[in-house]
Amino acid sequence: MTKNNETVLITGIAQGIGRGLAIAYAEKGYRVIGCDVNEEKGRMTMKEVGGTFLRCDVSDPKEVDALFQNIKEPFSILINNAGVSEFKSMFELDVDEWDHVLNTNLRSCFLFSKYAAERWKQADIPGRIVNMASTRAFMSEPDSEAYAASKGGIFSLTHALAASLSPYNIRVNSISPGWIHTGNPDELRDKDHDQHLSNRVGTVEDIAKACFYLTDQENTFVNGENVTIDGGMTRKMIYEH
Repeated sequence: MTKNNETVLITGIAQGIGRGLAIAYAEKGYRVIGCDVNEEKGRMTMKEVGGTFLRCDVSDPKEVDALFQNIKEPFSILINNAGVSEFKSMFELDVDEWDHVLNTNLRSCFLFSKYAAERWKQADIPGRIVNMASTRAFMSEPDSEAYAASKGGIFSLTHALAASLSPYNIRVNSISPGWIHTGNPDELRDKDHDQHLSNRVGTVEDIAKACFYLTDQENTFVNGENVTIDGGMTRKMIYEH
Protein backbone atom coordinates (compact mmCIF):
# COMPACT_ATOMS: atom_id res chain seq x y z
CA MET A 1 0.00 0.00 0.00
CA THR A 2 1.32 3.44 -0.98
CA LYS A 3 1.25 5.86 1.93
CA ASN A 4 -0.69 9.06 1.25
CA ASN A 5 -0.58 12.20 3.33
CA GLU A 6 -4.14 13.30 2.54
CA THR A 7 -7.38 12.71 4.38
CA VAL A 8 -10.72 12.19 2.65
CA LEU A 9 -14.18 12.73 4.15
CA ILE A 10 -16.82 10.43 2.64
CA THR A 11 -20.53 10.51 3.45
CA GLY A 12 -22.75 7.43 3.37
CA ILE A 13 -20.09 4.79 3.97
CA ALA A 14 -22.18 2.07 5.62
CA GLN A 15 -22.88 0.21 2.40
CA GLY A 16 -22.90 0.35 -1.38
CA ILE A 17 -20.75 2.79 -3.30
CA GLY A 18 -19.77 4.72 -0.18
CA ARG A 19 -18.42 1.64 1.53
CA GLY A 20 -16.51 0.71 -1.60
CA LEU A 21 -15.00 4.17 -1.87
CA ALA A 22 -13.88 4.11 1.77
CA ILE A 23 -12.12 0.80 1.16
CA ALA A 24 -10.59 1.96 -2.12
CA TYR A 25 -9.16 5.19 -0.67
CA ALA A 26 -7.80 3.36 2.37
CA GLU A 27 -6.08 0.87 0.09
CA LYS A 28 -4.43 3.80 -1.70
CA GLY A 29 -3.06 4.97 1.63
CA TYR A 30 -5.45 7.82 2.33
CA ARG A 31 -6.68 8.50 5.82
CA VAL A 32 -10.48 8.12 5.73
CA ILE A 33 -13.15 9.87 7.78
CA GLY A 34 -16.55 8.31 7.15
CA CYS A 35 -20.02 9.24 8.27
CA ASP A 36 -23.40 7.56 8.03
CA VAL A 37 -26.72 7.49 9.86
CA ASN A 38 -26.37 3.70 10.23
CA GLU A 39 -23.96 3.55 13.13
CA GLU A 40 -23.55 -0.23 13.29
CA LYS A 41 -22.67 -0.75 9.63
CA GLY A 42 -20.76 2.52 9.47
CA ARG A 43 -18.49 1.51 12.31
CA MET A 44 -17.94 -1.89 10.70
CA THR A 45 -16.79 -0.24 7.48
CA MET A 46 -14.41 2.15 9.22
CA LYS A 47 -13.04 -0.63 11.43
CA GLU A 48 -12.23 -2.51 8.23
CA VAL A 49 -10.38 0.43 6.68
CA GLY A 50 -8.81 1.73 9.88
CA GLY A 51 -10.46 5.13 9.64
CA THR A 52 -12.60 7.38 11.81
CA PHE A 53 -16.37 6.98 11.95
CA LEU A 54 -18.73 9.80 12.90
CA ARG A 55 -22.46 9.20 13.02
CA CYS A 56 -24.47 11.81 11.15
CA ASP A 57 -27.91 12.15 9.63
CA VAL A 58 -26.87 14.29 6.67
CA SER A 59 -30.47 15.46 6.17
CA ASP A 60 -30.33 17.29 9.52
CA PRO A 61 -28.44 20.63 9.42
CA LYS A 62 -27.80 20.53 13.16
CA GLU A 63 -26.13 17.12 12.91
CA VAL A 64 -24.03 18.27 9.96
CA ASP A 65 -22.88 21.30 11.95
CA ALA A 66 -22.03 19.06 14.94
CA LEU A 67 -20.13 16.66 12.68
CA PHE A 68 -17.81 19.39 11.46
CA GLN A 69 -17.23 20.59 15.00
CA ASN A 70 -16.10 17.06 15.85
CA ILE A 71 -13.67 16.81 12.93
CA LYS A 72 -10.38 18.04 14.36
CA GLU A 73 -7.90 16.79 11.76
CA PRO A 74 -7.44 18.58 8.44
CA PHE A 75 -8.81 16.95 5.31
CA SER A 76 -8.50 18.01 1.69
CA ILE A 77 -11.05 15.83 -0.14
CA LEU A 78 -14.82 15.60 0.30
CA ILE A 79 -16.97 13.00 -1.43
CA ASN A 80 -20.68 13.70 -1.04
CA ASN A 81 -22.01 10.20 -1.56
CA ALA A 82 -24.88 9.81 0.94
CA GLY A 83 -28.26 9.33 -0.64
CA VAL A 84 -31.70 7.76 -0.36
CA SER A 85 -34.41 6.98 -2.89
CA GLU A 86 -38.19 6.85 -2.81
CA PHE A 87 -39.72 5.32 -5.92
CA LYS A 88 -43.49 5.62 -5.71
CA SER A 89 -46.27 7.25 -7.66
CA MET A 90 -46.27 11.04 -7.54
CA PHE A 91 -49.94 10.79 -6.54
CA GLU A 92 -48.92 8.89 -3.41
CA LEU A 93 -45.64 10.66 -2.63
CA ASP A 94 -46.21 13.06 0.26
CA VAL A 95 -44.32 16.23 1.07
CA ASP A 96 -42.37 14.71 3.95
CA GLU A 97 -41.07 11.93 1.71
CA TRP A 98 -40.15 14.45 -0.98
CA ASP A 99 -38.33 16.62 1.54
CA HIS A 100 -36.46 13.65 3.01
CA VAL A 101 -35.03 12.68 -0.38
CA LEU A 102 -34.14 16.26 -1.35
CA ASN A 103 -32.65 17.08 2.05
CA THR A 104 -30.61 13.88 2.23
CA ASN A 105 -29.34 13.88 -1.34
CA LEU A 106 -29.14 17.53 -2.37
CA ARG A 107 -29.13 19.80 0.67
CA SER A 108 -26.46 17.67 2.33
CA CYS A 109 -24.16 18.27 -0.66
CA PHE A 110 -24.52 22.00 -0.19
CA LEU A 111 -24.00 21.93 3.57
CA PHE A 112 -20.99 19.61 3.52
CA SER A 113 -19.43 21.60 0.68
CA LYS A 114 -20.08 24.87 2.50
CA TYR A 115 -18.48 23.73 5.75
CA ALA A 116 -15.54 22.04 4.05
CA ALA A 117 -14.88 25.05 1.81
CA GLU A 118 -14.96 27.41 4.79
CA ARG A 119 -12.14 25.41 6.38
CA TRP A 120 -10.14 25.20 3.18
CA LYS A 121 -10.54 28.91 2.50
CA GLN A 122 -9.24 29.82 5.96
CA ALA A 123 -6.33 27.38 5.78
CA ASP A 124 -5.54 28.06 2.09
CA ILE A 125 -6.01 24.37 1.22
CA PRO A 126 -6.72 23.48 -2.45
CA GLY A 127 -9.62 21.18 -1.61
CA ARG A 128 -11.46 18.89 -3.96
CA ILE A 129 -15.14 17.95 -3.86
CA VAL A 130 -16.85 15.12 -5.70
CA ASN A 131 -20.65 14.99 -5.63
CA MET A 132 -22.42 11.75 -6.45
CA ALA A 133 -25.16 12.51 -8.97
CA SER A 134 -26.81 9.89 -11.19
CA THR A 135 -27.75 9.12 -14.77
CA ARG A 136 -31.29 9.61 -13.47
CA ALA A 137 -30.55 13.33 -13.65
CA PHE A 138 -30.75 12.93 -17.44
CA MET A 139 -33.17 10.05 -18.07
CA SER A 140 -36.06 8.64 -16.09
CA GLU A 141 -38.38 5.79 -15.33
CA PRO A 142 -41.87 6.42 -13.93
CA ASP A 143 -42.30 7.20 -10.23
CA SER A 144 -38.83 8.68 -9.72
CA GLU A 145 -39.64 12.38 -9.33
CA ALA A 146 -37.98 13.03 -5.97
CA TYR A 147 -34.81 11.08 -6.73
CA ALA A 148 -34.47 12.55 -10.23
CA ALA A 149 -34.96 16.09 -8.91
CA SER A 150 -32.33 15.58 -6.22
CA LYS A 151 -29.76 14.22 -8.64
CA GLY A 152 -30.48 16.88 -11.25
CA GLY A 153 -29.98 19.43 -8.50
CA ILE A 154 -26.62 17.89 -7.61
CA PHE A 155 -25.54 18.17 -11.26
CA SER A 156 -26.37 21.90 -11.31
CA LEU A 157 -25.08 22.56 -7.80
CA THR A 158 -21.72 21.12 -8.83
CA HIS A 159 -20.94 23.67 -11.53
CA ALA A 160 -22.35 26.49 -9.40
CA LEU A 161 -20.03 25.53 -6.53
CA ALA A 162 -17.10 25.27 -8.95
CA ALA A 163 -17.72 28.85 -10.04
CA SER A 164 -18.10 30.19 -6.51
CA LEU A 165 -15.08 28.36 -5.09
CA SER A 166 -12.73 29.01 -8.01
CA PRO A 167 -11.05 32.03 -6.30
CA TYR A 168 -9.96 29.71 -3.48
CA ASN A 169 -8.50 26.96 -5.70
CA ILE A 170 -11.20 24.54 -4.62
CA ARG A 171 -12.35 22.22 -7.41
CA VAL A 172 -15.83 20.70 -7.58
CA ASN A 173 -16.89 17.89 -9.92
CA SER A 174 -19.58 15.24 -9.98
CA ILE A 175 -20.00 11.64 -11.05
CA SER A 176 -23.19 10.20 -12.50
CA PRO A 177 -23.16 6.44 -11.99
CA GLY A 178 -25.45 4.22 -13.99
CA TRP A 179 -26.15 0.65 -12.91
CA ILE A 180 -23.51 -0.07 -10.29
CA HIS A 181 -23.90 -3.48 -8.68
CA THR A 182 -22.60 -3.68 -5.13
CA GLY A 183 -23.83 -7.17 -4.24
CA ASN A 184 -22.99 -10.68 -5.38
CA PRO A 185 -22.15 -10.63 -9.12
CA ASP A 186 -23.78 -14.05 -9.46
CA GLU A 187 -27.12 -12.30 -8.93
CA LEU A 188 -26.81 -10.67 -12.35
CA ARG A 189 -28.24 -12.16 -15.54
CA ASP A 190 -26.72 -12.15 -19.02
CA LYS A 191 -29.30 -9.64 -20.21
CA ASP A 192 -28.32 -7.29 -17.38
CA HIS A 193 -24.82 -7.14 -18.81
CA ASP A 194 -25.79 -7.25 -22.50
CA GLN A 195 -27.95 -4.12 -22.40
CA HIS A 196 -24.84 -2.01 -21.77
CA LEU A 197 -22.58 -0.87 -24.59
CA SER A 198 -19.69 -2.03 -22.40
CA ASN A 199 -21.35 -5.46 -22.19
CA ARG A 200 -21.33 -5.53 -18.41
CA VAL A 201 -22.91 -3.97 -15.35
CA GLY A 202 -20.74 -1.46 -13.46
CA THR A 203 -18.82 -2.04 -10.24
CA VAL A 204 -17.77 0.14 -7.35
CA GLU A 205 -14.22 -0.02 -8.70
CA ASP A 206 -15.42 1.85 -11.79
CA ILE A 207 -16.63 4.71 -9.58
CA ALA A 208 -13.51 4.64 -7.41
CA LYS A 209 -11.26 5.08 -10.45
CA ALA A 210 -13.23 8.15 -11.48
CA CYS A 211 -13.02 9.54 -7.95
CA PHE A 212 -9.24 9.06 -7.90
CA TYR A 213 -8.99 10.97 -11.18
CA LEU A 214 -11.17 13.85 -10.01
CA THR A 215 -9.44 14.16 -6.62
CA ASP A 216 -5.90 13.92 -7.97
CA GLN A 217 -4.00 17.05 -6.91
CA GLU A 218 -2.51 17.43 -10.39
CA ASN A 219 -5.77 17.38 -12.35
CA THR A 220 -6.42 21.07 -11.81
CA PHE A 221 -7.92 21.62 -15.28
CA VAL A 222 -10.90 19.38 -14.53
CA ASN A 223 -13.43 21.57 -12.77
CA GLY A 224 -17.21 21.93 -12.78
CA GLU A 225 -17.46 18.72 -14.79
CA ASN A 226 -19.79 15.73 -14.56
CA VAL A 227 -18.38 12.32 -15.45
CA THR A 228 -20.96 9.74 -16.50
CA ILE A 229 -19.95 6.18 -15.60
CA ASP A 230 -22.70 4.00 -17.04
CA GLY A 231 -21.28 1.61 -19.61
CA GLY A 232 -22.76 3.75 -22.39
CA MET A 233 -26.40 3.42 -21.35
CA THR A 234 -27.26 7.11 -21.72
CA ARG A 235 -25.84 7.02 -25.25
CA LYS A 236 -27.76 3.96 -26.39
CA MET A 237 -30.75 4.16 -28.72
CA ILE A 238 -33.69 2.15 -27.39
CA TYR A 239 -35.57 1.51 -30.63
CA GLU A 240 -36.14 -2.14 -31.44
CA HIS A 241 -35.53 -3.25 -35.04
